[in-house]
Amino acid sequence: MKRSLGFILMAATVLSTLNSCSKSGWADYRGQLLGVQDRPTWGPVNPTGMVYIPSGTLHIGPSDQDVNHALWQRSKSISIQGFYMDDAEVSNNEYRQFIYWVRDSIAHTLLEHYVEADESGIERIDWSQEIDWSNPEQRDYLDDMLTPPGESLYGRRGVDTRQLKYSFRWVDWKAMASKRENPDRDRPIQDFVREVKDLRVYPDTLVWVHDFSYSYNEPMARQYFSHPAFDDYPVVGVNWMQARAFSAWRTAFWNNWRWQNGEPPVDDFRLPTEHEWEYAARGGRDLVPYPWGGPYVRNTKGCFLANFKPGRGNYPEDGGFYTVKTYSYAPNDYGLYNMAGNVSEWTSTAFFENSYSFLHDMNPDIRYDAEEGDSPTAKRKVIRGGSWKDISYYIQTGSRHWEYQDTAKCYVGFRCVMPFLGRSMNDFK
Repeated sequence: MKRSLGFILMAATVLSTLNSCSKSGWADYRGQLLGVQDRPTWGPVNPTGMVYIPSGTLHIGPSDQDVNHALWQRSKSISIQGFYMDDAEVSNNEYRQFIYWVRDSIAHTLLEHYVEADESGIERIDWSQEIDWSNPEQRDYLDDMLTPPGESLYGRRGVDTRQLKYSFRWVDWKAMASKRENPDRDRPIQDFVREVKDLRVYPDTLVWVHDFSYSYNEPMARQYFSHPAFDDYPVVGVNWMQARAFSAWRTAFWNNWRWQNGEPPVDDFRLPTEHEWEYAARGGRDLVPYPWGGPYVRNTKGCFLANFKPGRGNYPEDGGFYTVKTYSYAPNDYGLYNMAGNVSEWTSTAFFENSYSFLHDMNPDIRYDAEEGDSPTAKRKVIRGGSWKDISYYIQTGSRHWEYQDTAKCYVGFRCVMPFLGRSMNDFK
């Protein structure tokens, strides 16, 4: 009797609560399961400079002789979820936008250009304020950002690139899902937030010199990132963590604009996984050695189809010498440029020689955020696509190689991807 009375009282309380909410619109449901109303509408967003890659399957592995006899690429059938991908490598000028944003955010902070704290108590930069580097009063505040007088070249004090640092955070979802680290699934999300603080983001322009012994490349070191002649060339001298920092900034930059304009946020920009990259590079053609098909690196007119090292070192024969503009040569069937040659590209995947033997067949990837003190093996990250300095074997879609995540090279750049939210773009037509 007590149990029944308790149930009746609880039911009465629930009904009373529901009735009290009817003024807020619950009566409009008429007691039916209609889902929450007034939800934001969603249609496919196609970020500027990106193309849609539909879901599909491919056979990863070699499409040519394993010249190294390393058995790094064993045949395996996998499936990849749809995503967006930059149609070209991130250029010097696009990366410079990131650099300038970091520079200006530091300057605004030094000048205390803030808007009033919002409901969360966080003060935000007031971007409408002007930064006047020629104003003596402002320049006193900005002096710490400039090169010290004794270090300035020809007496001209510019922004000290060593001061351009960026901090970003991300959530370690795998750790959160781990039964060992979160057995009861009740630890707060803040426990799994990882942070990189004060990461220097300016490219290493000296890569053009230290990557090659007994070679004169000083003009590229002086001009490649700074001169407007190279604005549309792929950014190089960026290590794996700097590429991740750019992706994090790009996400925040767009989502902040979307929030301010009442639009739902998008998922994260990030580096592609190794096999997202390979799937996109093949352009919908399975088991092909090159993005255009193959098996040759010239078209029917005898023209080269990518920027690489033809023959035994005839660098300019393919129309380039070092890198070329990001929209050079013809795109593959997905509309992606330079998926073979020009610059190798960072992926998010950690490199293990035998990974193909244990990878999952659905969106395979190996994530490992190596930290200070970890073994050198843990710091190896897969690069794909080959570069302007590589022979044709290394620009094949199935060839894989690696670099240490904390190194920068004059032949390694990157492009970003972003997940497609939904089943297919066709659902929205």
